[in-house]
Amino acid sequence: MADNASGFVSVRYMVDDVDKAVDFYARHLGFTVRNDFAPAFADVTRGDLRLLLSGPTSSAGRAMPDGAVPGPGGWNRIHLIVDDLAAEVDRLRAEGVDFRNDVISGPGGQQVLLRDPSGNVVELFQAR
Repeated sequence: MADNASGFVSVRYMVDDVDKAVDFYARHLGFTVRNDFAPAFADVTRGDLRLLLSGPTSSAGRAMPDGAVPGPGGWNRIHLIVDDLAAEVDRLRAEGVDFRNDVISGPGGQQVLLRDPSGNVVELFQAR
């Protein structure tokens, strides 16, 4: 594992299957594999973002003292800026990526939410 991750902003996602998560982020969203210790853990990068993909057998997947087990999903998400949202949505739909909603517009631009194979949400955003 590379020693110095201090130049990255790191976000941890719990995933059901590390191999599927690595493939999803690398193939569909342009991430680069940094380390792959499947089935427990991998990390992928895109620019200054380091996404830690932790499977059920990782230390991050261990049960809490009260018995709660960390799991994927929820509404927290990484936010990826794209130049042409419509083209990205068309490309990803053709590749079979699961979208949570259709493109919506707001005061700052347009966004859409998609899900990785474990149900974690990724937002694609195009500024006005």
